[in-house]
Amino acid sequence: MSEILKAVLYGIVEGITEWLPVSSTGHMILLEEVMPMKVSAEFWNMFLVVVQLGAILAVVLLFWNKIFPFRFDKGSVIDWKVMDLWGKIIVACIPAGIVGVLFDDWLEEHFYNFWVVAIMLILVGIVFILVENWNRGVKPVIRKTEELTYKAVLLIGLFQLAAAVFPGTSRSGATIIGALMIGVSRRVAAEFTFFLAIPVMFGASLLKLLGFGFSFTGTELGILIVGMVVSFLVSVLVIQFLMEYIRKHDFKAFGWYRIILGGVVLLYFSR
Repeated sequence: MSEILKAVLYGIVEGITEWLPVSSTGHMILLEEVMPMKVSAEFWNMFLVVVQLGAILAVVLLFWNKIFPFRFDKGSVIDWKVMDLWGKIIVACIPAGIVGVLFDDWLEEHFYNFWVVAIMLILVGIVFILVENWNRGVKPVIRKTEELTYKAVLLIGLFQLAAAVFPGTSRSGATIIGALMIGVSRRVAAEFTFFLAIPVMFGASLLKLLGFGFSFTGTELGILIVGMVVSFLVSVLVIQFLMEYIRKHDFKAFGWYRIILGGVVLLYFSR
């Protein structure tokens, strides 16, 4: 039962930090240090990735009308604007996808440590503040998702690559920064970040599941299901909060939060 309760807490942290640009990895590392699960290392490495599936289902639910390309009420007509959006999502995912497939184990072995996480938390936090200051008073060029070009989404995908390489960067943080720098509005930047997460997280989760196998103990299966369900419920609330928040605010508060968290990580693990 204690491990199930821990899974609830991990699901809450995942649901919050996956969508806010504050690095879910950084928070998970701290939580693991304070409240480690009594599970095998293999299951733990798989759990950290697959628990994100719950968060992804929240995106699918909230944005179904924008991402589902078939309109059965019109006789199974294909919405080609949505298909074009998926084409752009796939293009944006290519850089991180290639690196993830080829170098995932090597990157995990060499970069998944508190030094890299803390440094990236701080650096990306600083970049957030600088970018928002730079964009102050500047009207975004791209205000609708359909206005994103293939060149623009490829550039955003290259920023997402940083998150694939350096833990602590934050996938959502990197893509939002990339989008803001090329003139995308905050709302569109956040939405496209959510959409990018769908194939990225599904792909990463599938690889982890295949690597772990499907021979779960009863406790492991319970932990995984509870974590996913909680992350789904929390994600629904957090995504709605973020979309409302950025209507009137910029991302600088998240930048300052990242800098403080990075400092806490450095101080805690340098003891």
